[in-house]
Amino acid sequence: MPVINERHQELKRRRHRKKVYAKFKAKIAQNPSNDEKRKMAGKLRKLTPAAEELIQRWGLES
Repeated sequence: MPVINERHQELKRRRHRKKVYAKFKAKIAQNPSNDEKRKMAGKLRKLTPAAEELIQRWGLES
C-alpha cells in the first residue's frame, strides 16, 4: 500500500473542500430557509478555519 505524504493529504483535503463548497453554493442559489443556512454555516466551521469569511461573503448569517 502506498504511503501518502503530508502534501498529498493536504491536496486531498483541498479538493474535498472544493467539492463541498460547490454543493453549498448550489444550495444557496435555491434560497434555503434560515435553519438550513445555520446548518450549512456549522458545517463550514467544521470544514475550514476560513469559515467565518465564507459565511459572511455568502450571507449565511447576519
